[in-house]
Amino acid sequence: MQTLVYGPTLQATGAFDRGKITEQKPIGFSGEGSVVKRVSTLFYWAWAHAKHDGYIPLHPHQAFEIMTYVVSGKAEHGDTLGTKSTVGAGGVQLMQTGSGVSHEERFVGPDMEGFQIWFEPSIEEALKVKPTYNQYEHEAFPIVQGEGFTQKTVIGEGSPISITADARMWDVELEPGAVYRHPITKDRSLTALAIRGDGTWSYADQSDNRTTFQHKDFILVRAERTAEAVIASTGDAPLRLILIDVPTSVDYPLYPKR
Repeated sequence: MQTLVYGPTLQATGAFDRGKITEQKPIGFSGEGSVVKRVSTLFYWAWAHAKHDGYIPLHPHQAFEIMTYVVSGKAEHGDTLGTKSTVGAGGVQLMQTGSGVSHEERFVGPDMEGFQIWFEPSIEEALKVKPTYNQYEHEAFPIVQGEGFTQKTVIGEGSPISITADARMWDVELEPGAVYRHPITKDRSLTALAIRGDGTWSYADQSDNRTTFQHKDFILVRAERTAEAVIASTGDAPLRLILIDVPTSVDYPLYPKR
């Protein structure tokens, strides 16, 4: 099992509102410079920060299922469906953009931090569907406490979120020195972004083969067999990972991306 680690210099960057919003992009748009162009149905992943606040004006989307996940601060959303909403830390704003919708965004601090993540269903089928918007507060998501770790299921079993694209997502926090185990299924790909702390990544049947990673690193595993990832927090500070699992391939054409 190959564990690939991409540091910040191998990821894309971006900015909005004259630099009031800055982004590190594990998976960017075409031409933005990220080494990983896409991972199957995981089309785009931006990690955004706004010290005070930043605004992105009204702009259109079609077909993609677009999630804003807030780590700290608030995200405000407005769209041509008539929506006006605000979500705080741990909450999700989800647009299934279907046949087309335009929206505007404001990231509100102090120290706002969050993600915008695009998942790709069959575009041909999605364009036939009316766009929708839904919002979910932190308290709606299932949280499991383990020995030294907390696992929040953002997309997957028990989550209130339902999307068309095949994807699962978790927000996992580990205390210093703690170990977290995560199943990986054959023919699926697991990605992870270390938004806090440092750690090691190994497998239950290959415990002597450890890959180290650091804060801001992006990790990608394409599973050719079913296995169990063993993730350990190695620094003096807690480790926090956002993990997304998608099929390695799908049976519909994906949007061309270079």
